[in-house]
Amino acid sequence: MNIFQSTNILIPQAESMEKWSVIACDQYTSQPEYWERVRKYTEGAVSSLNLILPEAQMDNANILIDKINENMKAYMANGIFKEYKNAYIYVERTLVNGTIRKGVIGAVDLETYDYSNDSTSAIRATERTIAERIPPRMAIRRNASLELPHILMLCDDEKHMLIESLEHIKELCPKLYDFDLMENGGHIAGWLAEDQHAALFDKKLDEYALANAEKYQKIGRKPMVFAVGDGNHSLATAKACYEELKKNHPDKDLSNHPARYALVELENLHDESQQFEPIHRIVTDIDANVLLNVMKETICAKDGYPIVCYIGQKEETVYLDRNLGELPVAILQKFLDEYLEKIFGKIDYIHGNDVVKELASKDNAIGFLLPNIEKNQFFKGIVMDGVLPRKTFSMGHAQEKRYYLEARKIV
Repeated sequence: MNIFQSTNILIPQAESMEKWSVIACDQYTSQPEYWERVRKYTEGAVSSLNLILPEAQMDNANILIDKINENMKAYMANGIFKEYKNAYIYVERTLVNGTIRKGVIGAVDLETYDYSNDSTSAIRATERTIAERIPPRMAIRRNASLELPHILMLCDDEKHMLIESLEHIKELCPKLYDFDLMENGGHIAGWLAEDQHAALFDKKLDEYALANAEKYQKIGRKPMVFAVGDGNHSLATAKACYEELKKNHPDKDLSNHPARYALVELENLHDESQQFEPIHRIVTDIDANVLLNVMKETICAKDGYPIVCYIGQKEETVYLDRNLGELPVAILQKFLDEYLEKIFGKIDYIHGNDVVKELASKDNAIGFLLPNIEKNQFFKGIVMDGVLPRKTFSMGHAQEKRYYLEARKIV
C-alpha cells in the first residue's frame, strides 16, 4: 500500500464556494482584523470558518471547540458535503502573480510519518516540531468528526512525472470546483481523479518511490519519500491523536481506522511556482564584533558557503565550513543557538534584505543574510543532517498558503 493514496473526499455543495474557503488557521495570527473581516464576509453562509479555529482566537478555544464539533455534525446531517470514494483531486492554484501551483489531494498513512528530529521515516518534518504546540491542537481534533487540511506535502520529483501525470489528463476528468479565493488569495480549480485515472497516478507513485529509494541507496541512507512543506504541526497533531487512539484501545484493530490517515495536498518541490524564500537572522544586545570573530574561528572555512554579515555600516562575506552540514542555514542556526545560551542576546527572524540591513545598522546588532535554499539540496539536507532549524524558509507569502476546501471523515 502506498504511503500516499486515494481516499474518500468530501466536497461542499455550498452556494458560495468563495465564502466556503478560508485560509489556513495559522495565518494572520497578529492581525485579528483579518479574521474579523472574514467573519463578517461569511456571516450566515455555509463556510469552513465555522469548522476551524484560527490561531488568532486560541485564547477562546475552550468556548469554540464544542461549537465547531456541533457545526461539523450539522453540516454532515444537512447534506452539505458530497463524498467521492477512493479518489484523488488534481488542483491548480493560480497565485496573485499569475503562476500556477499544482497539487494532488490524497491521504497519507500516519504510520509512515515521524516528526522527531532524528526521524528516518518515509515522511518527515522539514522543520523542528515544537512539542508544546501539539496538545492545544489535539484538543481541537480529538472529538472532531471531520478534518479539513491545510497541509502541503512535498515530493522530490526533478523529472516532473508525478503531479504532472494528472495535469496531462485533467481534461478527461470531471471538474469539481473553479472559483476565486477571498482576501486576495488568487484562484483555485480542482478535477476528480478516480478509477483508471487514480490507477494511473498510483502507478506513477510506485515509479517515484522506486527512483527515490535508488537515489538514497547510493549514499547509504533511508529514503525520505515526502517532506512536510507547510502545516507540520497540524500533521503532527493528527499523528499524536492517532497514537493516543491506539494507546487507549490496545486490543482493537485500527489498521483501517480513518484516524490512521490524514488528508494533505502533495506538491512538487521542483515546480517553478514553488518559491523558497530564505528567512534571515538578526542578533541584538550583543557585542557584534566578538560574535563575528568567534564565528570565524569555529564554523568558517575557505571555500565554504558564503553568507553576508552586516554590522553597522560594514558589510562582510564569511564562508561557513561545508563539512558541518549540507545547508548553511543549519550551520549558522546551530552556532547562534549555542552562542546565545552562553552570551545574553536576542535573535529575530527577518524577511527582506533591506530590513536586515536597517536593523543591523543599530548599536550592538549583527545581521546575517542567508542565500536561497537550493532545491536539489533540500531533501538531502534533511536526510543527512536531520530536520531543519526553525524559521529556515518560507513557502510563499501569507495569502498564498493553503485555503480550506476539501474535508474527510475521521471517525
